[in-house]
Amino acid sequence: MPHVRDLGITISYVRLIVGWSPLTLQDIDAIERVQKRFTNSLPELRECSYEVHQKRLSLQSLELRRLHNDIIWCYKIVFGFVDTHS
Repeated sequence: MPHVRDLGITISYVRLIVGWSPLTLQDIDAIERVQKRFTNSLPELRECSYEVHQKRLSLQSLELRRLHNDIIWCYKIVFGFVDTHS
């Protein structure tokens, strides 16, 4: 099993798979559970809390990632980087 620091590619792959933007709380919770389950499967983190998983793997919650992406999207719209007149 790779060391926790070497899991960046795997984490990115999991984020890519579950990267769609869910609309319901049920979908949001389901995707967050996938990330929790995956990080809990790592032997180095099995005995740690999910907050420790996030910190050691430099992960953000789904909610924070969505907020970040929403802010970037708004910035692009306000400053004309996105064509909204199509």
